[in-house]
Parts: sequence; structure tokens; C-alpha cells
Amino acid sequence: MIELSELQDAASKAFPADQLRPERDAAWQLAAEMGWLMMPVSEEAGGLGLGRDASATVLCEMGRVLGTAPLISALLTVQALGEASELTDQQGWIERACAGEYIAMNLDRATISLGAGDVLDATLPAVPDADMASHTLVFGPEFCALVPLDAPGVTVTERHMWDESRRLFDVTVADHTIEPGMFLAKGAAATAIGDALRTGLVLAVAADSLGGAAACLSMTVEYLKTRRQFDRPLAMFQALKHRCADLKIELGAAEALLWARAGDEAATTTDIGSAKVLACDIFRKIAEEAIQLHGGIGLTDEHMCHLFMKRAMLNLQLGGDLDVWRERAGRQVLASFAD
Repeated sequence: MIELSELQDAASKAFPADQLRPERDAAWQLAAEMGWLMMPVSEEAGGLGLGRDASATVLCEMGRVLGTAPLISALLTVQALGEASELTDQQGWIERACAGEYIAMNLDRATISLGAGDVLDATLPAVPDADMASHTLVFGPEFCALVPLDAPGVTVTERHMWDESRRLFDVTVADHTIEPGMFLAKGAAATAIGDALRTGLVLAVAADSLGGAAACLSMTVEYLKTRRQFDRPLAMFQALKHRCADLKIELGAAEALLWARAGDEAATTTDIGSAKVLACDIFRKIAEEAIQLHGGIGLTDEHMCHLFMKRAMLNLQLGGDLDVWRERAGRQVLASFAD
């Protein structure tokens, strides 16, 4: 069994912390060569059979360097392929996906309608790197299927993003008939896949956020150690030390919750959503504080602080914003008291 510490060490060596926003295609190829795409697939199907905490470990390290490869959606779609009960040539799909054929998935709520004759109409927002994908995964009420991105009626439109470390596309599907062999599952099995994908997405965004938050805070502390004012390092000033200490405490709490939930198979999607709230909120807070602790010089498009802030603001929205998960967490707590 591969230890999480081994995954973390391998990822940090492959993607050094001082090389932010690695080139996408090279990063994608390296991730495939390291076998990361095999993590969610069972050993019986030729994968590594690792849990969601393994994927979260790698994604956390990629968050530290503002990773550009679409690992979040790729890991989720590979997981779905491993659970596909009706997909024709399931093993072939798994092998190609693990080898680097990219199948995309939307990271925001979609509008989906499946009519008579399996005719699909859908609007899929926030599909990462659709320009390099062969198919996109579509999951709706009681069905889950693959749609070729070069099929008639499929339109791919890139969004202009403030966060340039990611490329997101809107995919529109109009009057597309899904071939029988392209269904991963239907009915209860498809619902289970969809639920797992939603949970995995929220966990992935939280892990990415914690990695980015830790890297941003570490970079800021190092800056305070070297920048001098009044003939003393800024790190010597008590007010600045206390601000960094407070951020470190909040980051530690978010990390503790995430890893507790990631390793708990009984954790609900709402439980994972609560971890996302803490992770994304502290990422935003650290990024904003980092700009101020750098004396405001971080508020430029070129500075690393600004790059982390852009990622933090995008992560707040992906997989459901914080208000959505706070409301769900509150309702879950109230329901537990009702029982």
C-alpha cells in the first residue's frame, strides 16, 4: 500500500514549490507518467485502489504550485469509469484514461435534460481544459454518460478567467442522442456515481485550497524574515507575528477537519462541504492578508500573492459557494437534533 507521505513527497519533488503555474501539457504528461490517474481505480481493474485521501494529498500539493493540469476533473471521471456498470468496453476506457486520455467534467452546477430516445440537452459550465478533452462526462437524474466533444450539436466556448492558472470552458449540448454503449450507468447506480462525484469535487477543491493557503502563508513568512524596516526584519514586529500566528492557527484547524473527513468513508457530502467552507475561507483570508503583509506590493498581476488570491477567489465558487454549504451544514445539524 502506498503511504500518503510517499505521495506527498513524490508530488513535491515533481512540482517544486518555487515553480508556480507549471506548463499545462508537460504537467499533465508528468502526472500521467507518475500514475496519479490510476489512484481512484480498484486494483482488480488495473488501478492503485487508493482512497479519496490519496487524491486529496496529490491535489493539495498541486494547489501549492497553482497546478494548471486538470487533475480534479480527470481523477473524478476516472473514478466514475471504474464504477461504470453499463459502459461498453469499460476496461478499455479505464486504460486509456489512466494513460492520459483526458475526459472532462463540469465543476459547477449544470442544466441537463434527457428526453425520449436518449436525446440530451445540457449546459455544462466550468469544464476545465475542454480543448484537450476527447469526451465530457454528463450526469443527471438517474443517468451518467459520456459525450464526445466533437459530436454534432456540441459547442465548446472558453471563458475569460481572472485566474489564468486554469482554463474553463462552457460546453453546450443540443439534440445529442447518447449511444447505448456510452452510458456508464442508469437508475440507482447512476445516482450513486453522481453523489460520489459531487462529494469528490468538493473535497478536491478543499484540498487544492489548503495547498494554496499553506504555500501563500509560507511565502509571506519568508518575506517578513528578509524584508527590513527600522533596521530590523519585519518578522521581529509583534503585531505582524501575531497576524501570522492567527492565520497559522486557522489553517491548522481547516487542515485537521479536511483530513479527518477525507479519511472517513462515512462522512456525508455535507460533512465534506463543511471542510470546503473552512479551507476556501482561510485560503481567501491568507491571500488577502499576504498582500497587506507584503506592503501592498502583492497587488499586481505579476506578483505571486496576486496569483494565489485569484485561485482563492475562484475556489470559493467551484463545487458550490460557501453560503450553500453553510446552509446545508446547518440543516444537517438541525435534522440530527430532530432525531
